[in-house]
Amino acid sequence: MEKGSDGLRERLLARLPRPENLAGYREETAVLLAKHEKALSWEKRSYGTLLISAFVLLFMSGSNWGQRLDPRAALTFYTMMGLMFLAALSTGLRYLMYRTKVDILKEVKQVQLQVLELQASLRKDGAQ
Repeated sequence: MEKGSDGLRERLLARLPRPENLAGYREETAVLLAKHEKALSWEKRSYGTLLISAFVLLFMSGSNWGQRLDPRAALTFYTMMGLMFLAALSTGLRYLMYRTKVDILKEVKQVQLQVLELQASLRKDGAQ
């Protein structure tokens, strides 16, 4: 069992990035995470916009204006409202999945940086 875990350990360590400059890699990681956070904020805004639009259509359908529509226009209106809700739910689900992916990426990068810092400190101690 120990032999298998040693092999697993070596494979995991082999997959670590080998940056020459640890500070530069830390900055690259920060830029990457900031880019993902910005994309997440746009996903959240689009979800909110679609959801608000769907609720506005729902409110309009219950008002006097919505009740005056002829049957064909009402059917088109309700179809648009249903599609808007589906789009909002789809966008919300996509946002939640992306949020989870970014959270996992943050944790992985954090662990990678810690391992790289430990390796660098071990090299320093070994060289002295």
